[in-house]
Amino acid sequence: MKSLGIIAGSGALPFEVLENAKREGYEVHVCAVKNETEESVVQKADSHEWVYVGQLSKLIKYFQSKEVCQVVFAGKIHKLNLLKGEVRPDLEMIGLFASVKDRKDDTLLGTIANYLTKKGLEVIASTHFLKKSLPAPGLLTSKELTVEEKENVQFGFKTAKVIAGLDIGQTVIVKDMSIVAVESVEGTDACIIRGGELGGGDVIVVKVEKPNQDLRFDVPAVGLGTLKALKEAKAKVLAFEAKKTIVIHPDEFIKEADKMKLKVISYLSDTDDKQ
Repeated sequence: MKSLGIIAGSGALPFEVLENAKREGYEVHVCAVKNETEESVVQKADSHEWVYVGQLSKLIKYFQSKEVCQVVFAGKIHKLNLLKGEVRPDLEMIGLFASVKDRKDDTLLGTIANYLTKKGLEVIASTHFLKKSLPAPGLLTSKELTVEEKENVQFGFKTAKVIAGLDIGQTVIVKDMSIVAVESVEGTDACIIRGGELGGGDVIVVKVEKPNQDLRFDVPAVGLGTLKALKEAKAKVLAFEAKKTIVIHPDEFIKEADKMKLKVISYLSDTDDKQ
């Protein structure tokens, strides 16, 4: 039987990857991150090992003991938890990070992924088991966007691409052609809520992929937790990048969005359209 290793962060995404991999006949072994991974993921796995962020040697030995050759990163590791000290780097991790040029997400995760590959653990795209969860371009809910809303989406998309390229965040909150909030270490949901408060509701949320996105990790994703944040923010539009954003449980997501009277669009820029 084929074996898959999942390095599982927070949220529903690790569970979605696990279920889809099992449907394809994989035996799934989960490296669960303390204070991040949900119990439902651990309970569904064929085996699991709990680690703290930074315990690289333990992670590698666990997957090797299960004869895992392919590994997927799934779910977020909250930066705020890292800043609060929820990290226990072992000697292997310390030695690896001594060589990095900066502490950006892409740099750190890319360095880890490349090191795992050298150890015989190929890190594959996080979208590999989620192809049905990457919507094509178009309106996904029942209510059309107004001309003004479309203009705000286009405006937000350009700004979001800039901050994503700087590895600051991948989400911006827009109102009346003005950026009212930019995602940073707090994460998407907290950014949406903050933007709703600052904008006084009726905001537009735009989420994008980073330029030259490494599909092995940090691919933009939205789910039912995102909808809760959008409801609290009294958002009226959610726009995300077409074919490049994971929608967790897409049928349920769109059904709930319609109930909220939220307009959801899978957005394709003019630049992407020409590619």
